[in-house]
Amino acid sequence: MVVLPDRGAEIVELLHRPSGVDPLFHAPWGLGPPDSPARDGSDGHAFLEVYAGGWQELFPSVNDPCTYRGHPIPFHGEVATLPWDCERDGDSLRCTVHCRETPFLLERVMRLEAASLSLEERVQNEGDEPAHLVWGHHCVVGPPFLEAGCRLHVPARTIETIPEMWEDTARLEPGQREPWPEARLRRGGTADLTVVPGPEEESHDDVYLTDLVGGWAAVENPRLGLAFRLEWDPAVFRWVISWQAYGGARAMPLAGSYALGVEPWVTRLNLEQAVEAGEAIELEPGAEFATTLRAEIQESTR
Repeated sequence: MVVLPDRGAEIVELLHRPSGVDPLFHAPWGLGPPDSPARDGSDGHAFLEVYAGGWQELFPSVNDPCTYRGHPIPFHGEVATLPWDCERDGDSLRCTVHCRETPFLLERVMRLEAASLSLEERVQNEGDEPAHLVWGHHCVVGPPFLEAGCRLHVPARTIETIPEMWEDTARLEPGQREPWPEARLRRGGTADLTVVPGPEEESHDDVYLTDLVGGWAAVENPRLGLAFRLEWDPAVFRWVISWQAYGGARAMPLAGSYALGVEPWVTRLNLEQAVEAGEAIELEPGAEFATTLRAEIQESTR
């Protein structure tokens, strides 16, 4: 595992040594040095200015920028672009960060055991009044692990697509709510979303999966006989955000992506919207909230 403390403690490599496979997405434009200019099309969003794949933490908000109690909260939250303090502690790596616009301390302890990675996470409200948060993990898989014939397994019951298309390469009808896994296509008919097409599909969609009956998702590569599996508490992370850039990302800064997001989020709403909808987590002054995620590379049994 390779972690970049100065870039949100993001995980940029997760190498399965027996096979030599890293399932994480590595953008074709590559990971730039710290002084790299912002990528074209990032529109002032710090997350997109430096995004190059991998696995980021989204906290205390997700999705669009918003305002919380007069403080600006950036796209995908604060911590993904802040420097973290990281310290080795035996076989574990302890990473902590203090938010700047909200009164939270976030701690992540990561441990590797064989082909399994655990993330033990704790958030504390260091302020003197109750405060709200939204939480998510921006975990994206890509080639060479991701290829045509892979399968996406999620114990979801419902598909939602975004209200309006990002690009005209979207293959899915926007604004739909359908039973998993069949989604309506813009050209008519349906697509089984468990089946991953290759980049020749030339499509680009963002799909929300919810009504989970379990807290896990897996991307399976039958040809390699491997599956990347992510597990979490479904009472905390009740949505899976599935970014499906199947060769159709044309607009900057994501042009050229072939990737599949497996992203557990508390809600699909940003912090401001989640507070209004009653979907944000509220912590009293001094209170803590903890949860654990686990990632594993398994031999496929299918």
